[in-house]
Amino acid sequence: MKACGLIVEYNPFHNGHLYHMEKSREKTKSDVVVAVMSGQFLQRGEPAIVDKWTRTKLALEHHADLIVELPYAYAVQHSDYFSKGAVLTLNALGVDTICFGSESGNIAPFLEGYTTYETNKHIFNDNLKNYLSEGLSFPEAARHAYETIGLTSGELDLSQPNNILGFSYVKQMLNYAPSIQPATIQRLNSQYHDQEITGSIASATSIRHELFEQGDITEQAARSFPANTKHALYHYHRKHGVWHQWENYFALLQYRILTSTLNELQAVHGVEEGLEYRLMKMAKSARSFDEFIENLKTKRYTRTRLQRIFVHILTNTLKRDIEPRLASNEIGYVRVLGMSKTGQAYLNKQKKQMDVPLITQLQQLDHTLLSLEERASLAYYSVLSNGNRISAMKQELQPPIRMKP
Repeated sequence: MKACGLIVEYNPFHNGHLYHMEKSREKTKSDVVVAVMSGQFLQRGEPAIVDKWTRTKLALEHHADLIVELPYAYAVQHSDYFSKGAVLTLNALGVDTICFGSESGNIAPFLEGYTTYETNKHIFNDNLKNYLSEGLSFPEAARHAYETIGLTSGELDLSQPNNILGFSYVKQMLNYAPSIQPATIQRLNSQYHDQEITGSIASATSIRHELFEQGDITEQAARSFPANTKHALYHYHRKHGVWHQWENYFALLQYRILTSTLNELQAVHGVEEGLEYRLMKMAKSARSFDEFIENLKTKRYTRTRLQRIFVHILTNTLKRDIEPRLASNEIGYVRVLGMSKTGQAYLNKQKKQMDVPLITQLQQLDHTLLSLEERASLAYYSVLSNGNRISAMKQELQPPIRMKP
C-alpha cells in the first residue's frame, strides 16, 4: 500500500483542505492518506476552534485514512521544529511521500533551494544571528537571511508563508527522512493570512474571523466548508457554548501570570530576555486579551511568538521539559486519533516495522510528551462548564475514532 503523508491542523476543515487531500492522493497515486494533525493548540499559538476529536472525525468523513497526533512539544513551535516533529512522525509510519500546499505548486524550486541553502548555510546562519541581534522576529530575520543567499525571488519566494512552511518540510525530509519523496500542489485563490472570505475556497484565518465576528455560521462562511463541517461546528457550539479563541482563556492566563513568581515565569519555555517583567507588568492592567497582546507586541516579539508563549504559560511547559526533546532526532511515540478500515489495514502492516511505540490511549505509555499532552487538553477544556469539561477529558482515555465503511 502506497501512503501519502499530510501535515495539517484543520482549523476548521474547509474546502481548501478537501481539495488538498484529494489532489495529494491523486498526484502521488497513493492508496492511503495519513495525516499528522496538531492537537488542541496550534502552530501559531492559538487554541483550535473545536477540539482534536471533532477535527479528526471530520477528516475521516472526508476520506483521510489515518489521523495521528503531532505532539504538543512540536505543534506549538516555529516552522522548523513544527516541521521536524511532523516529518519524524510520518517517517515512523513509513509514508512514501509528503504532499504540501505552496504558492507555486512546483517541487523543483524547493529541491534546488535546498541545495542552495546547504551550500550557503554558514552565510545564512551568520546573517540570521545578525538580524536576530538587531531585534527582528525569527520569521523576519529568516526571510532577510534567505534573501542574502538568493531565496526570496522566483518560484521559491520565501517571503510567502506557505512556501516558508513547505521549505521547512523539504529541509526536514532531506535531513531526517530522505526515503520520503516531497511533493506539492498549488494553493487555490485565498492567501494564508486573508481576513475576508472571497469564495468557496477561503483561508482558515478568514473563516475563523467570520465565525468569531458574527458569532454564528453565516451563509458566506458555510460556502467555504463542507456540510459536515457546518454540522460539527454547530453541534460543538450548541453543546459547549464556545468556539475556542484566546479571549476565552484570558482570565486564566492573567491568573497564571499574576500568581507566578518572576523566576517561575522565566522557567517557562519561550520566556527569554527579561520578558517575564513585561508579562507581569502588562497583565496587571490589561482588560482583555487583545489589549494585553497589543501592549506586549514588539518587532521581535510578534503576536504569533507571544501566543505560543501564552500557551506554554497556560500548560506550565518548562524549558527543562521540552528543550531536550526538541534537540532529539527521535519522535518518542506515535499516537493514533482515528482511522478508516483502509487506515487500520495500513497500520497493522506498518506497526510490525516501527521502531517507536504506537499508542492509541494516553495511559498506554509513561512519557514526558504524553504528560504535556494531558496538560494541554486540561488547559484547553478548562473554559467549558464542569460537566462538559469532564466528559470532554474522558475522550483522552478512549480508543481512536474508527470510521465505518
